[in-house]
Amino acid sequence: MDTEEFRLPRSQRANERLHAMIPGGAHTYAKGDDQYPENLAPVISHGHGAHVWDIDGNRYIEYGSGLRSVSLGHAHPRVLEAVRRELDRGTNFVRPSIVEAEAAERFLATVPTADMVKFAKNGSDATTAAVRLARAVTGRPRVAICADHPFFSVDDWFIGTTPMSAGIPAATTELTVAFPYGDLAATEELLTRYRDEVACLILEPAGHTEPPPGYLQGLRELADRHGCVLIFDEMITGFRWSEAGAQGLYGVVPDLSTFGKALGNGFAVSALAGRRELMERGGLRHSGDRVFLLSTTHGAETHSLAAAMAVQTTYAEEGVTARLHAIGERLAAGVRDAAAGMGVGDHIVVRGRASNLVFATLDENRQPSQRYRTLFLRGLLAGGVLAPSFVVSSALDDADVDRTVEAVAQVCAVYRKALDVGDPTPWLAGRPVKPVFRRLV
Repeated sequence: MDTEEFRLPRSQRANERLHAMIPGGAHTYAKGDDQYPENLAPVISHGHGAHVWDIDGNRYIEYGSGLRSVSLGHAHPRVLEAVRRELDRGTNFVRPSIVEAEAAERFLATVPTADMVKFAKNGSDATTAAVRLARAVTGRPRVAICADHPFFSVDDWFIGTTPMSAGIPAATTELTVAFPYGDLAATEELLTRYRDEVACLILEPAGHTEPPPGYLQGLRELADRHGCVLIFDEMITGFRWSEAGAQGLYGVVPDLSTFGKALGNGFAVSALAGRRELMERGGLRHSGDRVFLLSTTHGAETHSLAAAMAVQTTYAEEGVTARLHAIGERLAAGVRDAAAGMGVGDHIVVRGRASNLVFATLDENRQPSQRYRTLFLRGLLAGGVLAPSFVVSSALDDADVDRTVEAVAQVCAVYRKALDVGDPTPWLAGRPVKPVFRRLV
């Protein structure tokens, strides 16, 4: 496609409809049309495997599917078969269904570092439940979050720390403190400064870089020494690092951990898991004060739990995690070669674990640039690639990766021209894309 001729008139009109009825025009800020070049935010009609179609009739190779949730590809037959089987048997009852026991057994077999699990519908509910439980068992008020990880919850204890903190009392935000990833000394200094006040350390066990040697084990020891709860947010690392998450790969056991995204392959299911001693405080078989852990009407919908079981079985039997890594390594190598070949290898940078790749778009001073990101996204869209990241699904094949690399090479040629003149504006055709977290519209 020619970037100058690429238009999405039906999607543009549909975005106007969405904004008229839905604040932000989407149900997740990361899906907003402000994240895409002006008038080039596709509205999706349907998807199958690694491809999606917009309502203008364009087909795209899709990356970051469902914000990393659809890791097996859209409409995966094994998952759909499990879901359809349960839909015919009813989806929600006044008492627990046997599917809840089966799903819990399957999860705990997949994540053997946990003793108990409770299911919910979204990641924020699970992480907030983990924080509440940590505060309850320690009797401490403060939460220590990793400052280098972008998102933990929609709830006040985290959102108050972002630029979008309107409506959140300062007294709430003051109870959340931050520590840097990979720096044990700084974390210990924080725990010492707030001695006997920090209920938990919560972090993604890994991100765009591997944990420094001994870091996660060091955090485990710090948490034990200072009497706080160690929480791994495995929303992203779960399944993509290993079937048992990063804790299974690195061999460090947290007190609590949260899973979601890939767990349901797009169906709404998340999980809070952890040590029995802590988790049981949210149950009925203890003598202490009761903790309102998780209580969700739809948390145990049978079809979503069936989807989760099918996902776990597919990962284990088909070696999905290894496939994600293989696809990601092939893609990363291709993109890096294409960028280098066009002389922009220092400006379009692929980062992260092979199963969870992101890209950075750097300007002529090698600084992150939303304007150059806009140029890059425009070229990818015109080339039939929908890629807010390069996070892969197992449905991608070699032809998809080759086509993606071709689209990257084409946009890299334009990127080089923009760098040469020191200004990408002539190629933007509108306002730049915007960061998700910002104070003003």
